[in-house]
Amino acid sequence: MPRYSYTALAGGGKTVKGTVSAESPYSARKQLRARGIHATNIQQVAAESEVKNGLMSLLGRTKKSHIIEFTKQMSILLNSDIKLTEALSVMIEQTPDARFKNVITDIRDRVVTGESFTDALGDYTEYFDVVYISMVRVGEATGTLGKTMETISGFMEKRRRIESKIMTAMIYPLCIVTIGMAAIIFLTTFVLPKIIVQIQKAGMKLPMITKILMAVSNILTSYWYVVLIMIFAIVYAIRKFLKTERGSYLRDRAMLSLPIFGPLIKQRVVSRFASTLSTLLGSGLSMAESLRVVAEVTGNVIMVNAVKKARDRILSGADIATPLRESGVISPAIAHMVAIGEKSGELTKMLLNISENLESSSDIVVERLSAALEPLIIVVMAFFVGMIALAALLPILRFSAGNF
Repeated sequence: MPRYSYTALAGGGKTVKGTVSAESPYSARKQLRARGIHATNIQQVAAESEVKNGLMSLLGRTKKSHIIEFTKQMSILLNSDIKLTEALSVMIEQTPDARFKNVITDIRDRVVTGESFTDALGDYTEYFDVVYISMVRVGEATGTLGKTMETISGFMEKRRRIESKIMTAMIYPLCIVTIGMAAIIFLTTFVLPKIIVQIQKAGMKLPMITKILMAVSNILTSYWYVVLIMIFAIVYAIRKFLKTERGSYLRDRAMLSLPIFGPLIKQRVVSRFASTLSTLLGSGLSMAESLRVVAEVTGNVIMVNAVKKARDRILSGADIATPLRESGVISPAIAHMVAIGEKSGELTKMLLNISENLESSSDIVVERLSAALEPLIIVVMAFFVGMIALAALLPILRFSAGNF
């Protein structure tokens, strides 16, 4: 949807500036009038400007980092008894990213005209997810917005640390795989053909392994565009299928059933569920609403179905532990802990303990997997490089032995 920058007159004749998403200039003016703002100038944001700002965001900090920093600073300002509009004005001056600054400016201007902070955030779901908006709604309604923003900031920091640990553990194996694949492609497409040409000039009969690798080399060098098209087509088809309900279910079921990574993925899914639900309940959101939000951010179809069943049971007056146990994602022990927390009225605390224990356990598993993967990847890459070397050296050895 196009974005428009505007200059307008608010209540009391105050001039305000910002951006708004709309289908047309008319729709933009209509949105502004609904907020009590009368636009004096509206211009569509240039595509070049959007690209430039997007590149600046990529070169600088990530979008998630901007949001965490914004939330942290807002919590400090609001807890210091600074008004919401003033706090947003301060954040506009402090935010280095041009696109995010436009977002905050628009949110500030809408709050100034009497719109709720929650509704203003709701138009920027690419920055603020459903968990964020739901918690802000509770904080705004209860008058504890500063404390809520502090809770959100801590929650997002914790999530970022977890993701950072996984990414850090995978960097070295990914580097090894990338370098190894590049070496294999180079040897197959450049080195091996030159050696084989000389061998064929000598009138030698090529071994089967050499013929196979030469066929692969010819395909990669002569029909590389066909290979690329096929790869893109396969990836596109798989992505389209995975977006379907059936594809999503099969993908998540397969991920959870993997022999080595399955238990780790399961721990991450349950930990995410427990930490998110604990945070939402702790912020004052009702159980039914919390489960609705959690179902949107869990990221695993099987877990989503279990959470939706749990919400239905809650609305009918039953427990939530049974559908979670039946999903197969949550172990009987954890489901039992959830049931105990539910009966004792300490579900929020119990979920937090579950999340922390699973995170600690999965961190150990990630470290061990990373340590085990590194030598395994090296061995696999060495095998392929060895096969290429054998394909090149075997004819030479036969020639040296006089076996033509």
